[in-house]
Amino acid sequence: MHPDTIREIVAEVSEALVNRLVGAVLQLDSTSLAIDFRGRDTDYLFLSVNPALPRLYLISRPRRELEKQACPLSAFGQAIRSNLSGSKLIAANKDQHERIVRFSFRRHEETGEAHERVLVVQLTGRSANLLLLDEHDRVLHACRTLKGEGQQTGTQYEPPHQLAEENKTDFVLQRNSFASLSAAADAYYQGLEANLAFDDQAAKARSSLRQEISRLRKLRKHLESDLAGHGDPEGHKRLGDLLLANIATAERRGHQVRLTDFYADGAPLIEIEVDEHTTLQDEASRNFARYGKAKRARQQVSARLKESADKLAELQRREITLAQILGARDEPALKKFIQEQSPRKRAPASSKKEQAAEKIPGVRRYLSSDGYEILVGRGAKDNDHLTFRVARSYDLWLHSADYPGSHVIVQNPKRREVPHRTLIEAAQLAAKFSQAGSDAKVNVHHTERKFVSRIKGAAPGLVRLSSFKTITVQPGEPIERI
Repeated sequence: MHPDTIREIVAEVSEALVNRLVGAVLQLDSTSLAIDFRGRDTDYLFLSVNPALPRLYLISRPRRELEKQACPLSAFGQAIRSNLSGSKLIAANKDQHERIVRFSFRRHEETGEAHERVLVVQLTGRSANLLLLDEHDRVLHACRTLKGEGQQTGTQYEPPHQLAEENKTDFVLQRNSFASLSAAADAYYQGLEANLAFDDQAAKARSSLRQEISRLRKLRKHLESDLAGHGDPEGHKRLGDLLLANIATAERRGHQVRLTDFYADGAPLIEIEVDEHTTLQDEASRNFARYGKAKRARQQVSARLKESADKLAELQRREITLAQILGARDEPALKKFIQEQSPRKRAPASSKKEQAAEKIPGVRRYLSSDGYEILVGRGAKDNDHLTFRVARSYDLWLHSADYPGSHVIVQNPKRREVPHRTLIEAAQLAAKFSQAGSDAKVNVHHTERKFVSRIKGAAPGLVRLSSFKTITVQPGEPIERI
């Protein structure tokens, strides 16, 4: 506030409130108070030491409206109520060359003694503050904890040495058609706060939308990489067929095998590399397995790529809509946009185990790069609950091979083959949340949950595996927690 505006408003406050008694004290936010002076129900002294918008003036509000806005009194608010309730305002003065206002109060106790206090309002930008002083100008309480001489509780009060910085609100407010300068200030700052709130909400909505678009683009990149990693399904099948067709005629030298390509024009000879310790029948079987895996992966990943493309297109349409809303500064439309953008409630869990996964305490939750939810137990009882009450038969179960640690579950409700990248990420989590978490490399067992069983009479968390594989990974937390 401009010093001239402060001076005029202090004159209004003096005329309206001097010799009036302090009534209720309402805390509107961490740096703002509304003080009732037992006049009409709608008149309050408003004080705010928000460093971005420090200000004071009289406000006219229904008591019920302010009480809805109010929050519980802070320690400073309680001190103001305790020290000033029932006191009479005897003077309101602005310091001559600074943006500091002093409100002097006096209350006569039952003993006949006079209880005097001074409420200092510093409208000084970054050093804005409310301070309650005793009759000797010692600081009893402060709204904000600030450094600097004379600003600390128990010290002799001194104005801040740094002057208030100039800003866009430092101009002389005009009363114009308003009933008072306080009314003009109230209208101006309410409008300014509404604009700031709009800008803040707009920034959050824009940031949230961009993060979601970035996440989807990253997911699509991972999916495309995953799809490429599985290779051409028909290529795997063709090679398997060629190996079987050339069983009797193939020329083999170590890991090199010469075959006749019956599927190409002229049936040329081709050379391929195989494991020199593997038979051609086994090599053919391996290629047929790759064919099945690549075919399933192509179907699954292609479906997810289409789904992510549709979502990305929708988000880009919403990005255009948001730009239009912000250009028009349409507050109702922005509010509706944010409500629509908020995460939707998940559909009701389809089974008791899914409900348990939502509610179980002691579980860390992650989302893999491929979109699989990963659950990590914390303690022994949590591990036992996670494995035997939450996990389902076809979920992937992981645990560090030779050390105590968390049980890790990759939820697999559609019973698909868990992508290799998700397996690696889950194994890294299992390694990290084990006693080997600081080692460079850790062996991790993994298997389907149906191959895990309790050991009769053993402590919670101890299990037996009837079948498993082992993978070696570097401990880490490569994905973000949900």
